Amino acid sequence: MNKTRVGEIRPSQLLWTYGPGALIDLPNMSVITLGIDQWDETRCEEVRESRLLSAVTKVMGPQVESLKKPPMTDEEPTSPMHAAALVGVPVKPFPRWLRCVKCGLLSPYDAGLFDLKKSPYRPEATRFVHKGCTGSKGNLKPTDADAVPARFLLACRAGHLDDFPWHWFVHGGPSSCKGTLRFYESGASLQTENLWVKCDTCGASRNMAQASGEIGRQNLPACRGRHPHLDTFEGSCDEAPRAINLGATNGWFAVSLSVLAIPKKGDSLGQLIQDGWKVFEKCKNEIELEIRVDTLKDMGTLPGIENYSMGEIWKAIEALRSGGDSEDQSDLKHPEWEVFTADEIPEGANFLAEKVGVPSQFNKAIERTVLLKRLREVNALLGFTRVEAPEEGAGTSAAPRAPLGKGAPTWVPAFEVHGEGIFLKFDSKALEAWEAKNAVKRLDERMQKGYRGWRQKRDLDPDEGYLGVRHAMLHTLSHLLIRELALECGYNAASIRERIYADTEDGRDQAGILIYTAAADSDGTLGGLVDLGQPARLGPILDQALRRAQICASDPLCSEHDPSKDQSLHGAACHACCLVSETSCEVGNRNLDRALVVPTLENQDAAFFGGSQ
Repeated sequence: MNKTRVGEIRPSQLLWTYGPGALIDLPNMSVITLGIDQWDETRCEEVRESRLLSAVTKVMGPQVESLKKPPMTDEEPTSPMHAAALVGVPVKPFPRWLRCVKCGLLSPYDAGLFDLKKSPYRPEATRFVHKGCTGSKGNLKPTDADAVPARFLLACRAGHLDDFPWHWFVHGGPSSCKGTLRFYESGASLQTENLWVKCDTCGASRNMAQASGEIGRQNLPACRGRHPHLDTFEGSCDEAPRAINLGATNGWFAVSLSVLAIPKKGDSLGQLIQDGWKVFEKCKNEIELEIRVDTLKDMGTLPGIENYSMGEIWKAIEALRSGGDSEDQSDLKHPEWEVFTADEIPEGANFLAEKVGVPSQFNKAIERTVLLKRLREVNALLGFTRVEAPEEGAGTSAAPRAPLGKGAPTWVPAFEVHGEGIFLKFDSKALEAWEAKNAVKRLDERMQKGYRGWRQKRDLDPDEGYLGVRHAMLHTLSHLLIRELALECGYNAASIRERIYADTEDGRDQAGILIYTAAADSDGTLGGLVDLGQPARLGPILDQALRRAQICASDPLCSEHDPSKDQSLHGAACHACCLVSETSCEVGNRNLDRALVVPTLENQDAAFFGGSQ
């Protein structure tokens, strides 16, 4: 394989933005991340989290043995020729079709009309050029002109991605003409009506507006089932392909799972072994283990390990290696809820919590406040979807998950981050009384009707996936707090995340929110967020968040919004009052209505805080 370094991204972006099958828009070219079967697995450090691994195997199959970080190295490359400089995730240019910015020549990069100019000392400057371009009329002095990726692609709901069929499109179907194509603009704006593709040989031309919408379905060929990150074609595909722009947000959606690393109840030794696994995993025998344990005791880095014999520790290590620590977890959040609401919250090397008082003005609504001074979140990438985000479907109507590699994977990419957070548990009786109010039931009916209509328009099962009015209230309050805390704690709003606990199935009575920040280094645990959870500071912040939510800059339009009329997924919520960054929200800014939290201009009686009783 010809290795050329072409750019850099953060490792965490390989889970959320640029994972296998995703396009990376570099300054001078576009590349696609290849499947995990082409990654250098020897450079991938294992991430230990038994709860998450158990959940992953339920989805991906029992052959998945581990979670691993993207390939990285601790070596600092001294030159671009150093071996460490080539450690990373493999990519290849995509789309194959390039356009000369000077003459509009449209051709695949491997057709011989474009050259790759490498830049070992400035990888981001690597680019393709049209060598000796003489302009669109052929009357200019020959110079090397930059060649940029063609801006249109084909994608389908089944996760396939393909080059735009330029020859097919311009000739109106299969044609024996293989002439050179040109891409040009006919107007000042870049609307599709002003974009044209033309064949130099036969003179056929077509406007790019004819590739969009319902007309596009008639002018585009069937999906070929292509997965460019795997170099495979699956053949026939029943999904209709659609033209998308290069860099479109619906080109790649991560399908992932995440858990918080929580202490194990009743297995203190097992928790210690897992917390110190980086030290224990390389032990080959009990003699080597004793040396490492003595070092841990002297440094005091794993308190509690001195309470166990070498035989007990070695037995626990062997159990962990053999997978004996795996758990059957059908609900990843329930064990977290159990720990947060326990009378005595356990502690671990990656988990430190403290119960504090509740702000006096909210003691009828909030039952418990827990400050998570140290937490660890582990995320695993299971696959991806295109065109539709994974949360848009549910159950049998969910968009198919595209594979990470060829065949059934034995590992999946994962990443761990550390942070801090504030957990709020709400009074169940207060919530039940609120849910019984007629005004709340009316808003719940409107949101359900809007949800069903939204799914019916997309040919999805309308009876699947509705999250409920309790979730909507807690979710909206979480967003209001994220926006308010971001103004106070020093973190930007995009780095603050949420976990909503609102499960009422099978006799459960969850009612809580966790607002936390997580980063790949120690910056996520600076204490800025936890400090705001103290009763004296949390009370005024909650007060301010609720006051801001009563009047929105978009009122009265925002407060009057009825999801049942336009089949949308939120009520009184917009960018001016409730919506947050996509990286912060669990469900893509859906199921929100501030009228469930505070009185609004349109609804005064459905609010959990301040509504009429």
